[in-house]
Amino acid sequence: MRIDIDHSLTCSLPPGAAALVMHLMLTPQSGPSQTVESWSVEAAGIGNAGRFRDGYGNAVHLVNQTRPEGDITIGARGTVVTQDTNGVLGKIAGEPVPSLYKRVTGLTRAPVTLYGKYRSAKDSRLDALHGLMARVGETLGLREETEPMTQMQATGEQTQSQSREPGPELPPTADYVHLFIGAARALDIPARYVCGYLAAGEGVAGGLHAWAEAYDDKLGWIGFDAQNQICPTERYVRLAVGLDAESALPLRTVPEGEIVQQAVVKVV
Repeated sequence: MRIDIDHSLTCSLPPGAAALVMHLMLTPQSGPSQTVESWSVEAAGIGNAGRFRDGYGNAVHLVNQTRPEGDITIGARGTVVTQDTNGVLGKIAGEPVPSLYKRVTGLTRAPVTLYGKYRSAKDSRLDALHGLMARVGETLGLREETEPMTQMQATGEQTQSQSREPGPELPPTADYVHLFIGAARALDIPARYVCGYLAAGEGVAGGLHAWAEAYDDKLGWIGFDAQNQICPTERYVRLAVGLDAESALPLRTVPEGEIVQQAVVKVV
């Protein structure tokens, strides 16, 4: 599937900011489930940005601006060709060891009532992970219909507004991911947060999205979208990974600002 993505971000800074540092994770990478055909990131100062890969393997731009004026705008756009791997990414060479993703964070704690039944069960790891995905959906609730959405993700003192969120009666997307990750880690299964894009279709709203990946010793990394109750298909584009939403944010700034972002994701 060929997917066009147009991701725009606006950052409003506190009054009197003398300088700005932006940490951008807005560059998807080619891998088992996707091939980046073309991609560009536009922002003031991007030409002189430091470029590196962080401890999770994400491609990062570090941009410095002096005396920023008004709202800061950033654009990331391009085309990604995807394929359906039934949610399986496999074992990817050069990635951090999976045990890195067993670490529990403040956002990834799950009640024992969610995962307790799988501690002594004879289910395979894969069966347990599918069971956890269903349990998270039962616990937090599921949408009956596709709706336009705008997600708010807590990032410590900094918040980012995204284009995807369930209706007001349901929790944000990030809550589904964090609960699944916390339950998997409680079972000693490496699990990580994935930030990316989702093309609309089959009752699913498109735009910015988030899901989890968990590690199976035989199959490697496998994706689980507890909010939509499916493993990622060819409609999913991976952007960044981390221990939780805070470490997988597309944009972080110093000083902290209010960030609003929106993504238009279309199949072409």
